[in-house]
Amino acid sequence: MNKPGNNSYHKLPILDGLELLNAKQHKQDFPFHTHSTFNITLVLDQVFATKLPDRLLQASAGAIVVTNPDEVHATICDNKLGSSFFTFYVSPEVLKDLNNKKPVTFYDKIISDNFLFQQLYALSREDYHSEKEIERKLLLALKQLITGYANDTTAPDNKKRLFHAFLEETTLEKFSLENAASKFGLDKYKFLRLFKQETGLTPNNYIILKRIEKCKELLQTQDDLLDIAIQTGFYDATHLCKYFKKITGITPLAYRFA
Repeated sequence: MNKPGNNSYHKLPILDGLELLNAKQHKQDFPFHTHSTFNITLVLDQVFATKLPDRLLQASAGAIVVTNPDEVHATICDNKLGSSFFTFYVSPEVLKDLNNKKPVTFYDKIISDNFLFQQLYALSREDYHSEKEIERKLLLALKQLITGYANDTTAPDNKKRLFHAFLEETTLEKFSLENAASKFGLDKYKFLRLFKQETGLTPNNYIILKRIEKCKELLQTQDDLLDIAIQTGFYDATHLCKYFKKITGITPLAYRFA
């Protein structure tokens, strides 16, 4: 059983790489960030608060909260009692396949469906050894989620010119807001404002997220945290661990050996 604040994480070789996070009495907020997956979260206790760029959503225990791929969001946790929740990170291709090859999104992000919640909750308590059975049951639950609550859509591309250019011109190891802005003939304040308008993130937040994603890749094959930190633009292993846990809820080593 998890100790308070001691989150557990699992990676399973099913459904295009299913990831699972079991957060127990987590007290640290997750800053604005994005995922390439659907986040399907079971609220286990307290109020689960999701901050979007334009509004704050609050879900009670027993609710299911869905975040779409690439959707900018932050999670606000109870800093006294801690928040407990379980998140399935599901590839958008899996949901697309279940929806007759049509992409889906969720406009209603808080879902009150006790039957579906209990199905997913039972899966969250599996020992993760019977992967084929977990896959079968999860696909059934996801199909119900899509049928009952998803919307057919083609997600709009909100990554505009500045965003694409920024990606092409920026390296993870060295980043300067002033240098990035000067490449577009802007002062740093205007660059910052435009970038955030287009992406929902500040350039620094974006760089941190990309560094963490690169760290995840390197952790698959490397053990030395200092080397990984230097390769991805962090000062040292401590600096890396601080931001890795802040973004993911777990330590780099917990991710490495999941």
